[in-house]
Amino acid sequence: MKNIIEFLKKNIVPIMFIIICSICVPISGFSVTYMINEVMTRLTRNAFLILSLLIPIMAGMGLNFGMTLGAMAGEIAIVLVSDWQIWGIPAIVLACIFSIPISILLGLFCGKMLNMAKSREMVTSYIISFFMNGIYMLLMLYAMGPIIPIKHTSIKLPRGYGIRNTVSMLNNRQCIDNALAFSVGGVKIPVLTLLIIAAMCLFIIWFRKTKLGQDMRAVGQDMEVARSAGIDVEKTRIIAMVISTVMAGFGMVLYVQNLSSFSTYSSHSNVGMFAIAALLVGGASVDKASIGNVFLGVILFHTLFIVAPTVGTKITGDSMVGEYFRVFISYAVITIALIMYEIKKRQQKSNAGKLLAEAQNKEEQ
Repeated sequence: MKNIIEFLKKNIVPIMFIIICSICVPISGFSVTYMINEVMTRLTRNAFLILSLLIPIMAGMGLNFGMTLGAMAGEIAIVLVSDWQIWGIPAIVLACIFSIPISILLGLFCGKMLNMAKSREMVTSYIISFFMNGIYMLLMLYAMGPIIPIKHTSIKLPRGYGIRNTVSMLNNRQCIDNALAFSVGGVKIPVLTLLIIAAMCLFIIWFRKTKLGQDMRAVGQDMEVARSAGIDVEKTRIIAMVISTVMAGFGMVLYVQNLSSFSTYSSHSNVGMFAIAALLVGGASVDKASIGNVFLGVILFHTLFIVAPTVGTKITGDSMVGEYFRVFISYAVITIALIMYEIKKRQQKSNAGKLLAEAQNKEEQ
């Protein structure tokens, strides 16, 4: 009985979502084929982005709200490639390559800032993402054209400089997803995208076993002990942030190629929040996350996203209720997970204090 209660405590968020999804899916009335297709689409669209969160967690830096910086790098690369009129898989590969130096610079900046705010990384990375969003908008609104050459009027604002609110991806739409794809029972299987995600998973598994990966795990467990063991803690944390930012840049390129267009000024902000929410729904915490949490989170979180508007319409007669419910859920999951993490942390400190007091009493006796 005690083990069951402990299991429920550890997995309360995914269990809660499984219950909500099991209620909402039948009410929505969607067919099994439609649901599987939608979940598969969202899995291939979002999984790579969520995987980019795992390295900073391993290094003890918590949930990387700064992954938004990598998403911005990916969007900048996509805009430039679109202006150069390069299409198909070469365009996506070039965008990924071009995003790397931008992501590295942003990752270095974010990592150095977070080293100045140890134990407050999540709040700091969240504020950094807001700060960099302002610079990103300044770049897109005023630098694109006068400073960075932009030729095509389909991308530029009518005034002659700046990027339009929406950039079309019709010529590159699902070029990765459609490569090697086949259907099974009406369900599209995007083989190449799944292979890329699988390669990313294998990279994370391999990376954890490397010297650098072991150093990151040591830093995540106890920075002072790691420093005593000769590990350069600050450098290791910066490397973790750089890797995460570069991966987020790749993930954003994959995300955007799945769409027919993307919002130049808001896509990256939504991506970061939903990626973190999905990871937490999968049972991850601030200090522990696995690849399994990523895939479980995507399936549960986005299943609810698919059915919520329809369920809201059927129950209340207003589809906007479902939209509000989706946004509320994404923020509520993060809040609940963080509160539970803090409660667990305080309980562990209290238990450690009690054990220490008991040991001291025994010594005195």
